[in-house]
Amino acid sequence: MKNRIQRRDFLRTASLAGIGIGLSSMSQMLFANDASQKKIRIGIIGLSVHTEAFSEMLNAEVVDADIAGFRVVAIYHPKGNPDVEFKAEMLADWAAKAKGRGIELVDSVDKMLAMSDVVMLETNDGRPHMEQVLPVFKAGKPVFIDKPIGANLKEVVQILNAAKKYKVPVFSSSSLRYVSGAQEIRNGKVGKVLGAEAYSPASLQASHTDMYWYGIHGVESLYTIMGGVGCQQVTRTSTQDTDVIVGTWEGGRIGVFRGLRAGTRGYGGTAFGEKGIANVGTFEGYRRLLVPVAEFFRTQKSPVDLAETLEIYAFMEAADESKRLGGVPVTLASVLAKAN
Repeated sequence: MKNRIQRRDFLRTASLAGIGIGLSSMSQMLFANDASQKKIRIGIIGLSVHTEAFSEMLNAEVVDADIAGFRVVAIYHPKGNPDVEFKAEMLADWAAKAKGRGIELVDSVDKMLAMSDVVMLETNDGRPHMEQVLPVFKAGKPVFIDKPIGANLKEVVQILNAAKKYKVPVFSSSSLRYVSGAQEIRNGKVGKVLGAEAYSPASLQASHTDMYWYGIHGVESLYTIMGGVGCQQVTRTSTQDTDVIVGTWEGGRIGVFRGLRAGTRGYGGTAFGEKGIANVGTFEGYRRLLVPVAEFFRTQKSPVDLAETLEIYAFMEAADESKRLGGVPVTLASVLAKAN
């Protein structure tokens, strides 16, 4: 009974935050007629590693069928915060490569929006995301928001609420969700997952909730193999080099994330299921994420329920609260209520 009550409380709190189990999508008239004959134009906000990778694949002379039908046409790169901005040499190199691919570098979001059908928000810093994405919502254009959605849970809730208000389809995910091993586990390779462990690098950035900055990769893997929503509370043990976050899912299932800041760092994990034990696998490149992003732009439907996306951020926020309180358990419902 207690588990059912906690589950109900979380869902009620998520609903109060304005995020239901799904997000009302806009009508699909944008590409209903001749999407197969006309390339869907992509505008990007921000120069980043992902901007470079996605642009290279989408604007290649020969494009695989599962990501075909798109073209990056414009990039707007706002002035970044100096504590997280990429080096000037890297930005200049990415800008030069973008121009070589026929992409126009514009000086405002409005110019980018006028040239595009859909948008990728690729600014590396979560703090200005609300300011940057709001004009996109108002323009009614579907948007992929790269991680982190915001710098803290309150900002994440505000952005997802704004998307709901303007009825704009939104998708956000780490590429680690789409590692082949993780997808096989999610699709039943070991039967019901009874518990799981995942790990990834977890460098920190002072202006962001700790795991939002980089640990989100491993947390996204953990949620993928655990099967989605249902975590009730977390506890966190944190040292200079390592974080261990233990989540308790309804039914007593345990999911563990290990964040690495020293020694050999990588991505991976293990799922413990009714029918077997399986390795998650490691990073397989950005194409694994670009394929579902392309499908999202075609269908106007997020491949990941936004309730799961929200819970991932609540999981990480609860881990921060547990750290502040000396490692005591913190419920996800409590941090969602506070963020709202």
